[in-house]
Amino acid sequence: LCAYPYDRASGSEATMSFALKKRVVELLSANPEKRFKARDIALWITEKYPEDAAAKIERSVSIETHDQLLYQIVAEIGANRPSWQKQIPQLRTTEGVRPRLFYWSEKTEEQEVEDVESGRDQFVKFAAPDEIRLDDPAGVAEKKIARRSEHDLYPMLVEFLEFEHNVKGYRIDEKKSSNAYGAGGNKWLFPDVVGMENLTDGLHREVVTAIRESRDRQIRLWSFEVKLLVNRSNARETYFQAVSNSSWANLGYLVAAGIEGSETLKELRILYAMHGIGIIRLDEENPTESEILVPARERPDLEWAMCSRLAVENKDFHQFMTKVRQFFQTGDM
Repeated sequence: LCAYPYDRASGSEATMSFALKKRVVELLSANPEKRFKARDIALWITEKYPEDAAAKIERSVSIETHDQLLYQIVAEIGANRPSWQKQIPQLRTTEGVRPRLFYWSEKTEEQEVEDVESGRDQFVKFAAPDEIRLDDPAGVAEKKIARRSEHDLYPMLVEFLEFEHNVKGYRIDEKKSSNAYGAGGNKWLFPDVVGMENLTDGLHREVVTAIRESRDRQIRLWSFEVKLLVNRSNARETYFQAVSNSSWANLGYLVAAGIEGSETLKELRILYAMHGIGIIRLDEENPTESEILVPARERPDLEWAMCSRLAVENKDFHQFMTKVRQFFQTGDM
């Protein structure tokens, strides 16, 4: 543990001993694939190494209690995480969710995506720090949550859209598409989910009538590409898939149940600056608590020619366009 107070202004590891990184690696590597919060790691360290913890408090001019010590260690773990991950590829973290979770994996990031999408990785494992055996860090009791398939995520996304954003969501099944353009002709063409938002909802009926007769914009269409897991190995590919699939819509989003890996969100934000596709983190346990991490950049006009192409090629999208037409005729969704 640190012998001196941590300098948050500099964020430098020079003020801390090498032992903290060693302790973090000790716990995580003994419990591969299990997720820990930084506070759980700090608690384990102070309980496993009480003499070091006491020495840190004694030498510090700012730490007087055990809770303050935990807070300090958590701050140090967070501040040094980026440099540690560059040094130790097996040290992984979740992104876009608070608190961030730390875990150890011997898999490559490509293997992680492949295992999740193939169904081989059937569970997300969480540690139960209150049951950690101090004499055996590998004896952590684990909580397993079954991983869902990508298809399980679609109704969750629809629930989030309707509950939080008043957007009516619809599933687009790529399997219902024709194959008129041959193998690969429809690649990255169809979104997983589309949405329709009534921009006149809540307005006085006379105002709504005036908007309709003026032919001012009454509707906003959304497009979503859904993934189980996005990390640095597939961040660019999945983002550009969302760019391609959303080229017709006012708003396009890449949706992920899991965002993991150092610098993943940073890469996605760089791509957003160029292409405007937003990012949604989907909360599998509580879909209505999902979060738009990066709001999409709105396109004022729909690409009706592309909508026509999609409607010709896919029955679900054809039905979606029928609902859009009915809205323009009646105002009902």
